[in-house]
Formats: sequence, structure tokens, C-alpha cells
Amino acid sequence: MVFPRSSGILLHPTSLPGNNGIGELGSQSLKFLDFLAESGLKIWQVLPLGPTGYGDSPYQCFSAFAGNPLLIEVPAQLASFPAHTVDFGRVIEHKRALVSKAVTAFKPTDAYLSFLDRNSDWLVDYALFMALKQAHGGIAWPYWEAGAARRDPDALARWRQRLADAIDAIKIEQYLFFAQFDTLQKAATERGIKLMGDLPIYVAHDSADVWANPELFRLNDNGTLKVQAGVPPDYFSATGQLWGNPIYDWDAMKASGYAWWIRRMRAALHQFDLVRIDHFRGFEAYWEVAGDAATAVDGRWVKGPGVELFRAIEGALGTLPIVAENLGLITPEVEQLREACGFPGMSILQFAFGGDGQAKEFQPHTYPKDRVVYTGTHDNDTTVGWWNSGAGDSTRDASDVEKEKAFARRYLGADGSEMHWTLIRTALASVANTVLIPMQDVLGLGNEARMNLPGRQAGNWGWRFSWDQVTPDIRARLKEMVQTYDR
Repeated sequence: MVFPRSSGILLHPTSLPGNNGIGELGSQSLKFLDFLAESGLKIWQVLPLGPTGYGDSPYQCFSAFAGNPLLIEVPAQLASFPAHTVDFGRVIEHKRALVSKAVTAFKPTDAYLSFLDRNSDWLVDYALFMALKQAHGGIAWPYWEAGAARRDPDALARWRQRLADAIDAIKIEQYLFFAQFDTLQKAATERGIKLMGDLPIYVAHDSADVWANPELFRLNDNGTLKVQAGVPPDYFSATGQLWGNPIYDWDAMKASGYAWWIRRMRAALHQFDLVRIDHFRGFEAYWEVAGDAATAVDGRWVKGPGVELFRAIEGALGTLPIVAENLGLITPEVEQLREACGFPGMSILQFAFGGDGQAKEFQPHTYPKDRVVYTGTHDNDTTVGWWNSGAGDSTRDASDVEKEKAFARRYLGADGSEMHWTLIRTALASVANTVLIPMQDVLGLGNEARMNLPGRQAGNWGWRFSWDQVTPDIRARLKEMVQTYDR
């Protein structure tokens, strides 16, 4: 699919301002849409919006279909929260109480009943899963009472009766989330702004998706992981990365005509105009590690479903407005798959200057038009943090860092001051059809505003901005650049 020349901002809704300690769908989201429209920007990219669990990562959700109740806008209750970070421990307790109050006050309507009917293919299982999880003290589903864990029909019937009120409450939460998201969608459309979502290749092991469809995943008979996903050792990690996500049984997926994936993509495209697929390389070949492994060292590459999966989805849904995340260990076969699917890939400007200027695929003079360019992403340091701390890696040799900076100055024709604006201008001026800028780079913030540090177990996903940081000068400079480069 060919994307029109445009630009936008990467900002997760949790990072919005607000009085409940976390960004919400609602008034602040609409205000952010107004900011985008006034700046001439055409895209708002978010991270996955599902209900998060341990670690608060939007990439480890209890459902690939449900929305995060923490994002529901509710009337603020007097409480003091930090302005620029999410204190998840306090916020979760605070928001649960407020959302519960909204659920208790809710009266079913025709719109609610219609929502239940339209979403029954995932909502019935999700509501029961979350109610069961609450009833079992929050532990992972393989360790529940055997009848519930193995989905014995008689046991589930008893649980549904026992947990009827909790199940109904969870369904109402989801209705409130999607009603507010629908309002956001309509407001974005009115302003000529496209919403861009993020779809992780894998789902969490402790999720309604795996519990309800165990036959589609490589699991042991007791529900534990037979194999798990990750990436092999590389320059950044001697032991690789072990993700703990179950790997799909692609033979079972194929036998069903990839029905689950079609449902998942249909749901994503109902919410979003564009969708970024995270770890796209896993569809060509994925790193498979034993389920009980302690590191990702002893794994193997296994062929993925390839173009067949996307042909099936496209046959059911039509042309797919997908961006393929093709970063990391990318082989010619991965690029051949991406090109066969017609999906644009990604380039990160922060990566363009390492190796004494050898990272040419990230340098603007090599971009094709069908490229989505970022100054940085949620997994990178901010541009100011990257520039001030030597690409965010204090273990690097100082001479290598200086070589990188010297090449960047030479390539960009810059003196190194206001490097965030230099990278923003360079991205916007490029021939790439699509440019996305993290909000932290627009604001010129340092590494205190970093969203995620891969491998760090805590302290991620919490950054928020406040409107006083969006100065008139920032608004004017951003708008001028967007107009200058026909974005």
C-alpha cells in the first residue's frame, strides 16, 4: 500500500496530561488531536491499547482484543499525582475505584446490548478469563483450579454462575472503553487525522487469547510453555532476549484458514487507519527456545508462515495498511517477504551515524519513498538523551562515540546544538512518505523522558508530558517545518 506524504507524532495515551495520574481517552485526547491539527500533522501513533499486567508493558496484555480500563476517562477525584510520570502502583488502585464507581452507576442501553452482540467472539471469553483471574488471586491461568484452567464445560458453567456480577462488570468496562475510543475516532476523522495502532506479533502467555485457544499455541498438556519466543544473542546481549510469549502452532493456524489472525486484524483495522506490526521478521523465521529455558542462547530459527498468512488476511479484509517493523537482525528473506506483501519498512535516524557512518540503510539519502522514518522510537533514548550520552550506552568506547558524533555533524551539516530539531527537520525533509516523531523529541526532552529501556524490569512506560511544556515557540517551529516540507 502506498502511503501519502504525511507526518505525525508517536505518543501513547498514558503519556497525556490529566488529573488521575495517567493519560486517558477523553478530553485530553481531544486536546491532543487539536494540537496535531493545528500543527498540520496527520497521524497519531499509539502503542498497544490492551489491558496490561505485571510490568505495565503494553506489549504484554491480557487480551489482543480488549481495551485497557486504566485509559477510561472518569471524573477526577481529589488526589496528588506526579505531573510527568505514571506512578502505576497508586494509579491502578485509584483508577480501579473510579472505574468501578462508573460501572456501578451504568444502566444498560440498546447501544450496550449492540456492543455485546458485535464483540461476542472475544468479549465472552475475555470477561470470564478476567473474572476467573480475579477469583484466583491474579495467578496465571495454568495454575487455576483444574476445571477452569482446562476449560471443562461443566466447571465453566459453574464459574459463570458464581462470577456473574464480576463478568458483567468487566463487559461494562469494555463498553465504556470502546465508547470513548469511538468518540476519539470520530474526532480524529473530523480533523483529518489518522490513528495508527501497534500490533505485537505475539500475545502474552497469561492472556484470554491463549487460555481460550490453547490448540493454536505450542503448549504442554498442563498449559505451560512447550517453547517460547525471543531473539538470539547479539552485540547488545550475550544471552539474547527471552520473552516468555508462547509460539503459534502455525500448522493449526493454517488448518483454520488463519481465522484467529483474520479476526485479530479485523479488530485492529476497526480501531485504526494504519497498523504497525512489531517484530515482522518473525513471520519469515522466528527464534524458538525451550519453554523452561533460562536464557535465549540455546534456540533455533524456525520458518514462519510467510506471505501465505498475509494473503489469507488480505483475501478476507482487502488491502492492508500495514507498516512492517523490520529492525534488528534482518535477512534478505525478511525484506523479500515485506516487499512481497507491499508493506513499507522503518528507518530510525538515531541509527544512521554509528559504525563510522556505515549504517546506510538508516541514512536519508538511501530512503525509498515507501519508508516510515522515525527520529527514535519508544525503545530508544530520546534524541537529546542519545546525543548527550553517546547513544545512551555508557559502556561504549569514548572514541567510537566521538566518531559517531563527528559523522552526524558532517552528514547533517549541524553543530550539534538543538539536535532534536535537526533530526526532526532532516526526517521531514526526506523523500520518505511517512515521518513519525516521538513527542519527547518535539519537546526536546532528555533521557529522563525515555519510555522504555528493553531488558529493564521496572521503571518503564511511565513518562507523561504537561501542556505547559508545549510552548508557543515549539508549536510555531513544528508547524513551519511541516508546512515547509509538504507534510
